[in-house]
Amino acid sequence: MSTSLRSILMLVIIGLVGIPSFLTVVADDAPKQDEVPKKDTADKKETAPKKDPAPSDAATPAKADAAEQQKWQAMFDGKTMDGWAITEFGTGGEIVVEKGQILIGYGDGCTGVNWTKDFPKVDYEVRIEAQRVDGTDFFCGLTFPVKDSPCSLIVGGWGGALVGLSSIDGEDASSNATKLYMTFKNKQWYEIRLRVTKTHISAWIDGKRVIHQATEGHKLSIRPEVQKSLPFGICSWCTTSAIRKADLRILTKEEAAAEAKE
Repeated sequence: MSTSLRSILMLVIIGLVGIPSFLTVVADDAPKQDEVPKKDTADKKETAPKKDPAPSDAATPAKADAAEQQKWQAMFDGKTMDGWAITEFGTGGEIVVEKGQILIGYGDGCTGVNWTKDFPKVDYEVRIEAQRVDGTDFFCGLTFPVKDSPCSLIVGGWGGALVGLSSIDGEDASSNATKLYMTFKNKQWYEIRLRVTKTHISAWIDGKRVIHQATEGHKLSIRPEVQKSLPFGICSWCTTSAIRKADLRILTKEEAAAEAKE
C-alpha cells in the first residue's frame, strides 16, 4: 500500500471508529515480532580456530618406559666394592677403594675387577671414568658380552697409546680395523663410553667416537689373558689405574635401531 493511500485510509478510520479503535487497527497492521526478517549473520561470523588440547603431564606408558630405560644405573657407589670382585688373575697387584676410587694396583700382567651381578648381553651402554696413575700400558681394558660372544675394548695398550677391540676375526686391537693411536697422560681422567647393539660395537673417549664396528659377519673373541674378566670386567696391564665412575643403562629400541643405520 502506498504512503498517500495509507494516510487517507487512516483518516477515514479515525473518523468512523475513533482514536482508540484506530490504535488497535495500527497495532494489528504492524508486523509481528516473529515475522520480522532476521538478519543472516551466519556467513559473516568467523569460525574461531580450534585449539589443540593441552598436553597431558602424564607420559604415555610407552614414553614412560623409554624414559625409564634411559636412566643410568651406578655400578660403583664410591665407597665399597659392592657388586665387584677382584679378578683372580694370579699375577695382579693390590686393589683398594679409597678417595671415591677403585685403585687397581700395578701387577705382573693383568690386575682388575669383574662385575658379579646381572649384566645384559646386548643393547646396552656403559660409561667409565678412568685414569692411568702410573705405568705405560693399557689402563682400561673393558671385557664385555655381545650377545653370546665376548670382546674387549683396550684403551692405552701396546706401549700406552693404542685403542681398539680385541679380537675381531682372530685379530687383536693392534692389527684389526679398529686400531688407532691416541695420547693419554698419566693422572688425567678420561671418560670412556661403550655401546653394544645387535649390529655394532661403538666407543667414545671424552665424547669423541673412536670405534663403530659392525659385528654381523664377524667373529668376536677375547685374548686368553682376560678370560677371567667374563662376563664384564675392568683391568689394566702392568699399570696402576683408577676408576671413579662406572654406570650402566639399557638402550631404547629406537637407539638400538639408530645405531644400525649409522
